[in-house]
Amino acid sequence: MANETNKTVAVVGAGVIGASIAFELQRRGFQVTLIDKSEPGRGTSYGNMASIALDFAAGSGPSTWKKLPRWLIDPEGPVWLRPSYAPKILPWFLRFLAAGRPSRLREIEDAGMSLSKIALGDISTMLDAIGAPELMTEEGCLAIYETEAEFDADRSHLELMRRYGLEFEVLSNGAIQYYEPTLSPKVAKAVLMPDNKSIRDPYKLVVKLADAAKAAGANFVSGQVKSVERKSDGKTAVLLENGNRIEAEKVILAAGVHTRFLAEALGEPIPLETERGYHTQIMQPGISMRYSVIWPHRAFMVTPTAGGIRVGGNVELAGLTAAPDFRRPRVLVRHAQRILPDLKVQDTSEWMGHRPALPDTIPIISPSSKLPGVFYATGHGHLGLTYSATTARLIADMVAGVKTSVDIKPFRVNRY
Repeated sequence: MANETNKTVAVVGAGVIGASIAFELQRRGFQVTLIDKSEPGRGTSYGNMASIALDFAAGSGPSTWKKLPRWLIDPEGPVWLRPSYAPKILPWFLRFLAAGRPSRLREIEDAGMSLSKIALGDISTMLDAIGAPELMTEEGCLAIYETEAEFDADRSHLELMRRYGLEFEVLSNGAIQYYEPTLSPKVAKAVLMPDNKSIRDPYKLVVKLADAAKAAGANFVSGQVKSVERKSDGKTAVLLENGNRIEAEKVILAAGVHTRFLAEALGEPIPLETERGYHTQIMQPGISMRYSVIWPHRAFMVTPTAGGIRVGGNVELAGLTAAPDFRRPRVLVRHAQRILPDLKVQDTSEWMGHRPALPDTIPIISPSSKLPGVFYATGHGHLGLTYSATTARLIADMVAGVKTSVDIKPFRVNRY
């Protein structure tokens, strides 16, 4: 239970990270106020690919710089940098390339896997605690390779999984269709990752987390957060655009990419960028899939979730304000039909969201280096859902003054 003199906590951001933290803190005896400009789960967490991806992979490597020209000129590639945004993102990109140095890469992989190896157990515990274990699938994920050359190009990723003890099985020919009959027989190789489960509806998960927190006594406040300040009495005040003030002993900043503006105001800027992601939700796909499928060469996924089949992924670097380019999800659907030849595209919706990305791929899970009582939980990139329960547990331990089970030094806010 929380110390009686240190029990009030404000959590800024009601996506999967913020809602998980709010629930975990409330059930430990803190009095939580969850704050968001929208209803819980309506931001980036609404449209993620529902994947619990334990096979952590750093975004940058020693040869990443060679790919830059293609990213600039190929709007259908796995990563697209809008030329007009290139000057603005240059400082972030230089840090991104530096993170791919061999000496730094192993540190990043160790840090990411320190979270990944406990993520599935933490999510299972969290789902049991909110009474929703059925939200997680029993089946895992298939990584598919259309050619032997694609498979060979991804061997370093398989070596990483082997190094960290992740379970996987390489499949060929008819074994692929045995596991997922909807896949084209032209798929040359697949890797079955049985522990890379999926969530049956990621939006419903966030709603259930927020509801469980509220049922335990948490409050929800709708409003745009303007700033955070420390008062002379030791409490922290969260100021909203509408003039309201919410005072608490502790404040958690978990507002995704928007956390960067709050951090700047506190005097500790963090290099958060938005990796814009797209999906197409197909409600009448004409097929039924058992497994989620990822195509590493094309950098996208197909996941049975939210009552249909979701096709999404890829990265667009274009900032927060540029209009969506819905050519991108349509390209992904065409790729999906190539490996799922019976996939029909009927009753669809398209979506774009802003993943909060840091240059070194691993998140910030940390107390503020400037303001006592303030904590950060942001920058999870493609792994917000995967790391949600683990992040909640680590933040709750820090708030409660309990020793964390994971070394949090790699995730500190002032590491840049």
